[in-house]
Amino acid sequence: MKFSNIIRISLAACIAALLFGSFSTATFANGGKRSAAYIVTDIGTLTGGGTSFGYDINNAGWIASSSSFGGGSAQHATLWYNGKMIDLGTLGGLNSVPGGPNASLEAFVDSETAVPDPNNEAFCGFGNHVECIASVWRNGNLFPLPLLPGGNNSYAIGINDAGQVIGYAENGTPDDCATPFQVRRFMPVIWDANGQARQLSPLTGDTVAFGFAINRSGQAVGGSGLCSDTVLPQFGAPAAPHGVFWDRDGSSFDLGNLGGTFNAPSAINDRGDVAGASQLSDGSLHAYIWKRSTGMHDLGTLPGDFLSAVTCCRTLNDNGQAVGISVGEYGPRAVLWENNAATDLNDISAGSPLYLLFASGINARGQITGWGVTANGDVHGFLATPNAP
Repeated sequence: MKFSNIIRISLAACIAALLFGSFSTATFANGGKRSAAYIVTDIGTLTGGGTSFGYDINNAGWIASSSSFGGGSAQHATLWYNGKMIDLGTLGGLNSVPGGPNASLEAFVDSETAVPDPNNEAFCGFGNHVECIASVWRNGNLFPLPLLPGGNNSYAIGINDAGQVIGYAENGTPDDCATPFQVRRFMPVIWDANGQARQLSPLTGDTVAFGFAINRSGQAVGGSGLCSDTVLPQFGAPAAPHGVFWDRDGSSFDLGNLGGTFNAPSAINDRGDVAGASQLSDGSLHAYIWKRSTGMHDLGTLPGDFLSAVTCCRTLNDNGQAVGISVGEYGPRAVLWENNAATDLNDISAGSPLYLLFASGINARGQITGWGVTANGDVHGFLATPNAP
C-alpha cells in the first residue's frame, strides 16, 4: 500500500513509511515503565486487511476509520465501535475514506467512483484519475452530496451534530494549481442537513479555499490562497497562505500566523476556539491554539522535536485538550496537549499494543483515536481511553 494515497494523513504517513524499518521490539518493551493514564485498544481491520486508520471519534466512542480488506491495498471507509467494524462501502470505485460520525451516527464518506475524470484529475488522492464524490452515510446507505456548477469532484472533511458537512468542491474555472493532476479551482462548501450546498468565499484577493472543520453552531475554519500556493489535504500536508475563520453568517477573517508564510487551521470546538499548525519565521511548523480573547498561542513540540501539528479535524475539544503529532529525528509521535503542555501518548499508555504515531481525533470524554504501528510493522487504528472513572 502507498501511504501517500491515504487522505488527510500525508505528512505523517510519508514519515511513517520511512520509519517502519527503524522500529524494534525495544520500542514496546518500555511499556512497563509508563503510567497507565490511557488504555489503548487496537481496532483491527476488516477481514483479510493488513492496515487500518482511525480518523475521527464521536462522544459515544464510535470511530470513523478505514481498512484494507481481502488482502488488497484498496481502502474502504468503516465505522468501529466496541470491537466491531462496519464496512461503509464506496460509490462504485475502489477506495473510500470516512469522517465523523456525529451524535446521530451520520458519517461522511469521500469515495472514488467508476467514472474517469474528464480532466485526468485524481481528486480523492488515490491516483486512479476517477471522479471523487463526497457523500453522507445514514442508516446504512450512502447519499452523494451535490457538486458545484461546472465541477466534477467534491470532498468532505468534517461533520457537526446538526448534520452540516464542511469540505470543498471544484467549480468550472480552469487554473494553474500546485498539485499535479488538479486543474480546476476549488471552493469551500457547507452542505446543510438537507444536503443543499452553500459555497463560502475565499479571502479578498484569493482565488481558492478549502473548508477544514465545523462546530455545532456552524462556524468553520480552513485555508485560503491561490491555486498555485494552496495544497488540499488529500494531496499532501495541507497548506495555504491564509488561515480563515468563517462565521455563521458567512463573514470571514484571517486568523494570522506564527510569523511564517502559511497557516493551516484544522479544528474548531463549540466555543469557537481554533487549533492547527502554522509556520514560524524560521520556517519550522508548530501546533497552535487560537482564541478570540488571546489570539494565537504556540504549543511548541515535544522535547527535541522540530515539527508539530494539531491535526484534522475533531482534534480540539471544549475542555481545551488537543491532539496531533510531534516529529523529531526518529519520526512522528502521537501527542496530547493539555493546559498548553505536550505529552507523548506513548509515555502514558502502559501496555499499549501499538506504538502511537498519529492522533487524529478526541471527544468530550478525552477518548482519542489515530493510528500506530504494531510490533510486526502493521499500521492499525487505535482507541485510547482515559484510565479513570
